[in-house]
Amino acid sequence: MRTAIIGGGVGGLTTALLLKKKGHDVTIFEKSSRLGGRLGFIERDGFKIDKGPTIVLLPEMLKEVMKEAGVAEDELELIQCDPLYKLHYPDGSHFYKYSNLEKQLEEIERVFPGEEENYLRYLKEMKDRFQKGKQAFLDRDFVKKRDFFSLQSIKTLLELKAFHSVGKSTQAYFTHPRLQEAFSFQTLYIGGSPNNAPALYSLIPYSEHEHGIWYLKGGYGRLAEILTKHVEKNGIHVHLQSEVTRLQFTGNRCTGLISNGKLENFDAVVFNGDFPGIHQLVDNEKPRKKRYKASSGCLLLYFGLNRQYDEADVHQFFMPEHFQHHMEAVFSSSRLPEKPSIYTFYPSKIDPSLAPEGKSVLYSLIPVPSGDKINWKNQDDFIEEILDEIETRGFPGFRDAVEWMEVRTPEDDQQDGLFQGGSFGLAPTLSQSGVFRPQIKPFSYEGLYSVGASIHPGGGIPIVMQGAKLLSNYMEREMTR
Repeated sequence: MRTAIIGGGVGGLTTALLLKKKGHDVTIFEKSSRLGGRLGFIERDGFKIDKGPTIVLLPEMLKEVMKEAGVAEDELELIQCDPLYKLHYPDGSHFYKYSNLEKQLEEIERVFPGEEENYLRYLKEMKDRFQKGKQAFLDRDFVKKRDFFSLQSIKTLLELKAFHSVGKSTQAYFTHPRLQEAFSFQTLYIGGSPNNAPALYSLIPYSEHEHGIWYLKGGYGRLAEILTKHVEKNGIHVHLQSEVTRLQFTGNRCTGLISNGKLENFDAVVFNGDFPGIHQLVDNEKPRKKRYKASSGCLLLYFGLNRQYDEADVHQFFMPEHFQHHMEAVFSSSRLPEKPSIYTFYPSKIDPSLAPEGKSVLYSLIPVPSGDKINWKNQDDFIEEILDEIETRGFPGFRDAVEWMEVRTPEDDQQDGLFQGGSFGLAPTLSQSGVFRPQIKPFSYEGLYSVGASIHPGGGIPIVMQGAKLLSNYMEREMTR
């Protein structure tokens, strides 16, 4: 079976390897000059730092899908980060999150005395919810809508309190507002607000404690390099700088595509671009009546530093006094927050290979609105305020240490094809989750499929790879029925 994949992001690469193992003759069409999509590096003057995702969650899911794709586990050198990260507060206090149970209980007793039993109850109940949620939603596709609306699925949704928000769900466990925030802000990892993301996504903060946060030696971008190596090794055809401008149909079947002005015929086509872009390729497929809602965007700052910070943690969050003000600015008002929360990633703490000797790299991410309401050409003052916060609250002498800085905004992401500059695909709202999210077979056309962060089961590298697994299994079932 001749199968084309439009887009060489992690979803496309994983799908290509899985389908190749099932006997498909696979060709990847990638519009840029490299494979990997959002996984990649900023490299400059001997420095190297991840361009996109940094936090490795669900390591067992990642390794399981990689193994099915033909990648040996020893090709992934994962280093566990424990503490998971450090939360800094404006009053000078801090709170560490741990995967280690005893250390986490001690830290809760130190900062939030009286909440220890609440944490133990949280772990116990969320363990059961995670297993049920994974089996009911992450391990299944919903191409057939009735699979989602079965009595068992509805029962599971009710047990997970999926119609509550993550924020409200967390309030059922913890009484201190800061602790509630510490166990709900993780929806930002997939571009959603804790106030709007359904409680199904409470599985993310729980997973940090149950499965840990990990670092891939050499950077998360190494995953794209590993997948690319196996694509080449398996003889999968790759066309770089080959933008697909139209899909070809014969009746109700997708029979090929047009790339760089040339018609290419295939038995099946998989779309791995950001999903709303598929409508530009299909003449007679209009967008749904309801509009897609993009995830939040990211302001990303990359730094090469002329020194090392031994006292810094790999992952840190500089929290504002009023976290909800930041969420309201990004998700309701589409404006820049006055006092934002700031995430910093300092991999040089555990990986000296990323910078010249005695030097280091730093990455900072600030959740910001997607869309076009922010003029990113006129935000130097906002960026300067971020630099002040980084120096004052975590990296003394930071400004003097900066050898170079690069900036990436939602405007850059939009130019690269991400819908409205959203960094994580479609927003993880109730109306865009589960059966309501675009599916691996998104339309009624035969031979047309989709994979990626905007497709069920959703965003985050391991989840996107799980989506590739669901897709390859679904296509195999279609071929044999």
